[in-house]
Amino acid sequence: MADKCPVDHGTHSSDQSCPVDHKSRSTWASILPESNAAHPVSTSSLSTEREVSSIPRTSDGNWVYPSEAQFFAAMMRKNHNPHAGDMKTIIPIHNAVNERAWSELLKWESGRGGEKCGGVKLVNFKGRPNDLTPKARLMTLLGYSAPFDRHDWVVERCGTQIRYVIDFYTGRGAGPSSNNVSFYLDVRPALDNWEGVKMRAENIWRDWFGSVRSSSTPSHSSAQSS
Repeated sequence: MADKCPVDHGTHSSDQSCPVDHKSRSTWASILPESNAAHPVSTSSLSTEREVSSIPRTSDGNWVYPSEAQFFAAMMRKNHNPHAGDMKTIIPIHNAVNERAWSELLKWESGRGGEKCGGVKLVNFKGRPNDLTPKARLMTLLGYSAPFDRHDWVVERCGTQIRYVIDFYTGRGAGPSSNNVSFYLDVRPALDNWEGVKMRAENIWRDWFGSVRSSSTPSHSSAQSS
């Protein structure tokens, strides 16, 4: 039975409970709607139910997300003064963002043969909120906002391990008074091995030369009218 969530939030991935990113907790809290601190919620009301993710492990089963009670307890152990009422907001966002990250990763893996071995599986993970990727660093130099968090995920595809880098960006919904939080995830293979370099190069080729080819090829309706 899986007993961890698929993201290392700054603690070692062998912890029995889902690791929590204690260093960047304030960052995540700042992007959420207004805190419920003014309306205290009893810790006894926190749910102990855990959601099974869609992300397979290399062993049997899938990774499992933390419960509200586990998330809160992990923060308390690190003296981060969490508010019980925030857990009902943090947990769904935590789970949904990780599901989206896995979905984006699978787009890269599509058609690369992982299905022959039962599908791609997540091997390990590491939270690196204080380490800008080269791409993120370049984008900030060009005037773009820096990501608020970064994770490295290592997956296995038929015996081959590939490290993926995930930069997390956030924004607000439309309207000056909107409290809706939106996320953008930049998921791509790391350039630390030949497989990652090849995948990135193929993606650039497809994006650039594929679009040129499609724009230069007359559509069927155009051919009929000429």
